[in-house]
Amino acid sequence: MSKSSVTWLLVLAIAVAALLVGVTWGAAEATGKSFNDAAKTVQALGTLAAILAGGVFALYKLQVFRDFQPHLTITHEISHRRIGESYVHLDVAATLHNSSKTHVEIRKVHFVLSMISPVTDEDVDDLYAKAFRDEAYARLERTVLEDIAISRSEGELIVEPGESHQERQEFIVSDEVRSVLAYTYFYNSKHTDSSSSAEGWRATTVYDIME
Repeated sequence: MSKSSVTWLLVLAIAVAALLVGVTWGAAEATGKSFNDAAKTVQALGTLAAILAGGVFALYKLQVFRDFQPHLTITHEISHRRIGESYVHLDVAATLHNSSKTHVEIRKVHFVLSMISPVTDEDVDDLYAKAFRDEAYARLERTVLEDIAISRSEGELIVEPGESHQERQEFIVSDEVRSVLAYTYFYNSKHTDSSSSAEGWRATTVYDIME
């Protein structure tokens, strides 16, 4: 549940309490009850409203509603086979498991295959120098072998609660490549700047291509 939703619940609770107060006050005047009796009723309703608002806020702080936020668990299965004289075929299968209580719709998918080895010692020195000494680099910048972005139409890829779905992508790399890093990112179509839901879900796997 987003902060805006909690805010609206609090406003609704206060509005309902205020309405009850108005109705009770009017009834007190109509029946000729004393001012003290009406005041006691108002005080009791005010306490009830405070308890209700506090309960909603406590539920939010304890993340009771988090199961109703979309969430995916991503796992990779990677295999390879030699093709031709100088190339290797890589198959990357990303399994999406919906571990939340609401459906998850995916409209944008990102597959990136990067090379880890072979690299020279000079390349490694440069790689780490940039990553840990240069503030312009937030992470290791490896050689990207292939970068694939996929777009889905509305309603094309929906994973229901408790279900799994597999997305596959194939790559062709030189047989000189010894180790790769497979990265996948699945964008959450329900995410907005004002919501607390995740922008998307990612997984990274290192795979060694053995002879």
